[in-house]
Amino acid sequence: MEEDRFEEIYRQYATDVLRFSYFYLGNKEQAEDVTQDTFMRLLTSSPDLKEGSAKAWLLKVALNRCKDLWRNSWARRVIVGSPMLELLPDDTSRIEDRQEKEILLQAVNKLPSAFKEVILLYYYQQFSIPEISNMLNVSQGTISSRLSRARLKLESMLKGSDACEYGSEAQSAPSNGR
Repeated sequence: MEEDRFEEIYRQYATDVLRFSYFYLGNKEQAEDVTQDTFMRLLTSSPDLKEGSAKAWLLKVALNRCKDLWRNSWARRVIVGSPMLELLPDDTSRIEDRQEKEILLQAVNKLPSAFKEVILLYYYQQFSIPEISNMLNVSQGTISSRLSRARLKLESMLKGSDACEYGSEAQSAPSNGR
């Protein structure tokens, strides 16, 4: 891979890979390692990335690396806290909004990995169902089903908490055609 192309891809997607990895693992050092491994793999394997497919390829590699790390028993304890929130995009500064966001992140983090993956890719990385299906090598129907079931689980987990409004938001898909 040409150095200029690699640097362009790195500048464009390194933060997304780090955020995704950090949310999945809940550990900044491990997320940084996954990000480094992902970009090293990009350098060494030199995949033929078509325009617009770099992010999907990178996140798929990062997801697989995160799964490998997650399987280690010592990595199963994930604590969601303020440091994680600093890595996620935050368009609000109200303390109540940050607390609600933290409650939602804790709930997402408690989901089974198949549900957590689709929630992260769909809502946090803005991939469409067909894109997620292609990344995970799973049918679109399965992805839709996982999203629906994840929303229901989140809604039941968040009922009674101060962030219950997220349950109803999670129930409806974004209005951008997905």
